[in-house]
Amino acid sequence: MDMFSVRFWGVRGAVPCPGPDTVIYGGNTSCLEIRAGDRLLIVDMGTGIRSLGYWLMENDYKKNGKIDADIFITHTHWDHIMGFPMFSPVYVPETTLRIAGPVSFEDSLENIIKNQLSYRYWPVRARELSARIEFSQIMETTFDLGGGLTVTSKYLNHPILCLGYRFCYDGKSIVAVFDHEPFQNLFCNNHEKTDFYEEEAREGELAAIEENEKITCFIKGADILIHDAQYCEDEYSLHIGWGHTSYEYAIKSALSADVKKLIFFHHDQLHNDRQLRQFEKYYAKKTPLKIAMAKEGMFLQA
Repeated sequence: MDMFSVRFWGVRGAVPCPGPDTVIYGGNTSCLEIRAGDRLLIVDMGTGIRSLGYWLMENDYKKNGKIDADIFITHTHWDHIMGFPMFSPVYVPETTLRIAGPVSFEDSLENIIKNQLSYRYWPVRARELSARIEFSQIMETTFDLGGGLTVTSKYLNHPILCLGYRFCYDGKSIVAVFDHEPFQNLFCNNHEKTDFYEEEAREGELAAIEENEKITCFIKGADILIHDAQYCEDEYSLHIGWGHTSYEYAIKSALSADVKKLIFFHHDQLHNDRQLRQFEKYYAKKTPLKIAMAKEGMFLQA
């Protein structure tokens, strides 16, 4: 059986937060390394990809004389792409990258990522990169990458177009669902009790239920579910509509989908090591699920 694994290089959301209070769980933004046999997959290019790049140069490059990777971007908010200029393999001609992700109407995926490499932001321009890089704008779809490896994308609930990814290999599955919050009835706070409102409210409720059920199907039976969990329940009530969710909802979703292991991800920049450790212990006692708080350097095999 070939190895199917995930390693965490960046686990924070919104903004990097290095310092003495984040050394245990880490302060870098979103980046996952997934290995499926001899295939290298990367999810997001937050600041965690800088350290991943150095590791790849010392390992994959020295061993194979090249780096070949498929990179899947969840969305183009800056905390998920800002590490790209610091990813050392892009400066090496023996590197091949296939970058896929969703975009809204305002620009192409290629332009959004490459625009970070202009003199106003960075001393190297995009056209000066040595790597071979291909960009693909995707929606909900399934990729067959060969050798029994498939990747399925699913729209999530976030203020910008955002995709979750389900990686399946050798009968196992690793699922990434971030940035995401539960779909809700947008008409429930309308106090004008008219016939029109009542009909819209019913339709809104049914639509929210349907979309949440789609997410449940998407994560069904995952061996490892890496789920957005930026807030505890009290914090989430103050951030509805921001596109992130609570530990409680992540647990509820995982239980309803018979997930085998749940990893809390996209930690709030204000949550320090002490708080995250407390949350991890508290929620581990509240559920029969196997749960863990994502930590930089953590390695899990599906």
